[in-house]
Amino acid sequence: MKTKKATLSTKLVVLALLIGVATALLNLRGQIQRAQEDLIQAQRQVTVQRQTNAELSDAVENSSDASRQADIARDKLGLVEPGEVIFYFTD
Repeated sequence: MKTKKATLSTKLVVLALLIGVATALLNLRGQIQRAQEDLIQAQRQVTVQRQTNAELSDAVENSSDASRQADIARDKLGLVEPGEVIFYFTD
């Protein structure tokens, strides 16, 4: 039985297909890496947001705490208790 040898054009077509597949795989690999980086960044943002939510939830739950209210009044609003004096030191 005789076997046919592949012609030059057949070899070129197969080579072109292999190059196309290799290029597609490399592009896909790059897309996967970018997607993984995006996922990591999103997970970091979720962690930060959960921490912020926990802090806000704690603030809401303890909003009636008088000492917490006094701290907020001092730190955020610059208020003082009657008879209290604040000293500011400059360098």
